[in-house]
Amino acid sequence: MTVPHSLHACWIAAAFATDAGYAPRPTAKATASQHSPRARLTSVAMAKLRSRREIVSRCNAATALVRGALVRLPDGAGDPAVVDAVWQAEGLGVLLWALGRIGLPPYDLPFDHDRLLAVSFDGAALRPAAEIEHARQTARLWHWRARTGVLQDEGALVLPDRWTSYDQLIAATAMRGHEQGFLPRPLRGDFPAFGTVYRDLSTEQRLEAESIAWERHRALNWLCGLGRTWDDVPTDT
Repeated sequence: MTVPHSLHACWIAAAFATDAGYAPRPTAKATASQHSPRARLTSVAMAKLRSRREIVSRCNAATALVRGALVRLPDGAGDPAVVDAVWQAEGLGVLLWALGRIGLPPYDLPFDHDRLLAVSFDGAALRPAAEIEHARQTARLWHWRARTGVLQDEGALVLPDRWTSYDQLIAATAMRGHEQGFLPRPLRGDFPAFGTVYRDLSTEQRLEAESIAWERHRALNWLCGLGRTWDDVPTDT
């Protein structure tokens, strides 16, 4: 059977909230029993990281793209291509973090553009694979939370067995993520963001949080070898 993305995302969260593992998105041939909330899911094997040379090359390309987009603001703020290019600063920031050049801000705070564009690669060394994988799982959880909010608003979610509400599933996922060191301490049963709970974010805040999570998730997946090119990196949650 084909597993709908929205249903699969909830199965993964349900399994994560009740178990110790996390799993990749199932293929079209995956069955519900294979990905039920009660199934024990093992951690994703860490893929081989891309080389320092590849990462520096991608950083240079992203730096040029972001710099070119920033000079077109504010007049170009209505151009989707400009907006998309500016948001790629989040992916650039993740790559620079992986090279040990800057810190990683929380998921309600974008990278500082001026700082990103001033970074030098002198002495840059790739962080350990385990540290990058840890950051990838964090990004995946934040991206899952963003997508869950969108799907809830669209009425497109199907609650997995055992859970009586989406608030319960989100609360359990938030706590499990905190216990495993992926997430900050939950706030009133939800991910904390912008000084409040995620479910109470304004539309503007939700859009910003989703953009941050998606760009960082893509960059971390690319770092871990997913996708043939930057533009076809999967960001399944």
